[in-house]
Amino acid sequence: MAFSISKHRRRQGAWTPRRVLHGWALGVLLGLLTWAPPGLALDAARLQEAAAQVGPRAVAETPALLQLIERASALDEPRKLAQINDFFNRRIAFAEDSEVWGRVDYWASPLESLAKGRGDCEDYAIAKYFSLVAAGMPVAKLRMVYVRALLDGRSVAHMVLAYYAQPGAEPLILDNLVPELRPASRRADLQPVFSFNSEGLWDGVGISSKGDPLQRLSLWRDLLAKVRAEGF
Repeated sequence: MAFSISKHRRRQGAWTPRRVLHGWALGVLLGLLTWAPPGLALDAARLQEAAAQVGPRAVAETPALLQLIERASALDEPRKLAQINDFFNRRIAFAEDSEVWGRVDYWASPLESLAKGRGDCEDYAIAKYFSLVAAGMPVAKLRMVYVRALLDGRSVAHMVLAYYAQPGAEPLILDNLVPELRPASRRADLQPVFSFNSEGLWDGVGISSKGDPLQRLSLWRDLLAKVRAEGF
């Protein structure tokens, strides 16, 4: 997915919620509030069954994914983040949804992304998010963040995963563009627009619905069905 944006100097507090959501974003993200977060334990048997349905590459990648989550579960949070961030950055090559799926926008599950070996920014963030939660990371510490990014002199729409060690702390950014984990203050190329996780969304106060959000939730509903079927 890609937004266009001009370069913005990072403002103090830029990684705190903003007040305005456009209609389509509000419709999509309000639906997150209706979804209970997945359980922390990954169902290995269901993951293997799902892999067999996805294809041979998914079957081949499943042991590595299971090992990653098992290993990460025993680590402290900084090392948990580093291992899962590195795993998906190495295994998924960036490609637009139109190339991988023949669609303008498609949200792949972690297993689908590994099976293809390709994905866009949302697919990296999704895979890292659900794998971290499966490895025991509290959902409250993670937010998927839509940002405006400066890339090769162009402004683009982008998604990253943010980790907050404490509420209100400066987040660490997990990204496919910059593989190294960096605090938000060292990512002046990113300007956050809004953030969300399975517990809610953040864009300031006084958020009100602009229509029926269920009419705009097909991508998210499809994704949730897939990750649940995979055992997350």
